[in-house]
Amino acid sequence: MPSNAWTIERDAEGIAWLTLDRPDSSANTLSRDVLVELDTLLVQLVESPPVGVVITSGKSSGFVAGADIKEFTSLSSPSMAYAMVAGGQRVLDHLEALACPTVAAIHGFALGGGLEVALACRYRVAVGDERLQLGLPEVLLGIHPGFGGTVRTVRLIGVRAAMDMMLTGKSLRADKALRLGLVDKLVPTRNELAAAARQLVLEAPPPHRPPLLERTLSWPLLRAFVRPKILAQIRARARAEHYPAPYAILDLWSKYGARGMAAYEAEAQSISQLFMSASSRGLVRVFLLQDRLKALAGKGLQQIERVHVVGAGVMGGDIAAWCAQRGLQVTLQDRAMEFIVPALQRAEATFAKRITDPEKRAAVKARLRADVAGDGVPDADVVIEAIFENLDAKRELYARLEPRMKATAILASNTSSIKLELLAEKLVRPSRLVGLHFFNPVAQMPLVEIIQSQVSAADAVQCALAFARKIDKLPLPCRSSAGFVVNRVLVPYLHEAMYAAAEGLPYEVIDQAALNFGMPAGPVELADVVGLDVCQHVGEIVTAALHRASPDLTKLAALIASKKLGRKTNEGFYVWRDGKAVKPPLAGRKPPDDLADRLILALLNECVACLREGIVADEDLLDAGIVFGTGFAPFRGGPLHYARSRGVESVVVRLRELAAAYGPRFAPDAGWELLRGKA
Repeated sequence: MPSNAWTIERDAEGIAWLTLDRPDSSANTLSRDVLVELDTLLVQLVESPPVGVVITSGKSSGFVAGADIKEFTSLSSPSMAYAMVAGGQRVLDHLEALACPTVAAIHGFALGGGLEVALACRYRVAVGDERLQLGLPEVLLGIHPGFGGTVRTVRLIGVRAAMDMMLTGKSLRADKALRLGLVDKLVPTRNELAAAARQLVLEAPPPHRPPLLERTLSWPLLRAFVRPKILAQIRARARAEHYPAPYAILDLWSKYGARGMAAYEAEAQSISQLFMSASSRGLVRVFLLQDRLKALAGKGLQQIERVHVVGAGVMGGDIAAWCAQRGLQVTLQDRAMEFIVPALQRAEATFAKRITDPEKRAAVKARLRADVAGDGVPDADVVIEAIFENLDAKRELYARLEPRMKATAILASNTSSIKLELLAEKLVRPSRLVGLHFFNPVAQMPLVEIIQSQVSAADAVQCALAFARKIDKLPLPCRSSAGFVVNRVLVPYLHEAMYAAAEGLPYEVIDQAALNFGMPAGPVELADVVGLDVCQHVGEIVTAALHRASPDLTKLAALIASKKLGRKTNEGFYVWRDGKAVKPPLAGRKPPDDLADRLILALLNECVACLREGIVADEDLLDAGIVFGTGFAPFRGGPLHYARSRGVESVVVRLRELAAAYGPRFAPDAGWELLRGKA
């Protein structure tokens, strides 16, 4: 069926302008229908050749965001996937084969299949502002480029730059894209894009080619020498059994050198197999879960312009800096200026590292102001409390803040464990209190738990959701309870690591068991990253509230007493250097066979308990929260998705076995019956 997404116009100079503007969508994506319609137009251009062709976007958001990811979920076999991919390849082959000059006129972004469309053109011109993103992020979905991208990218910019793009999924900014030859010309604004594209069509300069050295690296003899170096880099980042796509990318280049029709056919066959892999299925699920969290804020984002943060410690200072980077006016308050200065210095260092334009950096810096007196409270749309975890101290602060806040503002606590009902008890308007629980480090962790109590007003919760999206975070709505969601499920996971340590297992061996499962870091290293003092405090609250037994934490207490709090003090369970844990080599030591199950199933059992108690609304939200809040092995698709793929009955049986061996902490939660019922 026609998508009605494309329009074609010929100007007075005989140039055909193909504009993609998908109806009812804020961004262009390449669905099957969009590609079929493009091919129909290309046939017309072959029959009636123009002077040149310019492909552009009618969306203000950008060029093309890539393939329609939702279509991936309908693929049920490699042959079905192959038909889709081979069809897309044929369309872009027809585009590349046009006899006239072709130009992709890019603004905003060209990602995945969108960049592959641009690669099939002879030239690329782009708006070189800070919004420009050019990337091939398919590896983040457990696949690789499938419309010829594994071939054309290498041919255009050379194997080293192309491999870096495809293996990391990272986007290139304007200056680097121009330097590599990924784009032929940059213009300052979108208004100048058409003229630059027209100039390339009419002048038709020789297409870009990578330097001779880069071309020679793809020669058969040299590929054999280059491959081991790239393979070592891949192995340092990902295990083949967890993430097969990077290895498939290397294999394609190693065998074909990005040359000939066989390279395109191999690409199509390879991605068709990857589509069916458990890794890709899990990563696609995580991508769609991310979209669901984004959608929770609604389309009409509320007008949030001013934020007041109380507490200039690591979390409060970093929250304030992040909000300023995202365009908000921020005032930062603490007891005295001496407590705010370190936060401002840390923010300035971050701005200097992340913002290269001096004027823009100065503007961001100006949006973050010290405010010892709290003068920013009356004008703030959101007031965030980020002081230490003490109920009485927070209540006393609220008593001073609340009378000065405007009626439409929300009061938000960054508490990591205290129930909102307790915090709201003495407020005049308890309905305006919500939880905004950020995770450390703020700049890296995408999730924010949006906590609501029994009396939180619906519009206050919606404001919190909108605020999280305003600052480019993923909001997870959850009900107030001890530890909320993320910290609650982490406590039994971290405690199980301490049980294993008490049995004499070295920390690095315990961490290796989690790494073998696919976690980005082991539980001991994670505790150091979170902060041992924070872990102790949250653990005490959660275990007390849930009437749980606790492992022997003497070692933890001793480290805290010695001010060895983990990464933030450069020593905890591990010594930290340059932000990395220094671990003794494993020297052939392997984790016990049941250790991974002990760690992971302790976490899963608590996830099920949260679902049973209604802390989150459904399985998908819980999976999203644990993936984005803890880093739970993304390729597994989330803890409950993993439980279902393993088999709910199998997990319950295994928990009973662990309970028999290690005690009642592994007794299956009653919530497993709910999952059985929804199977």
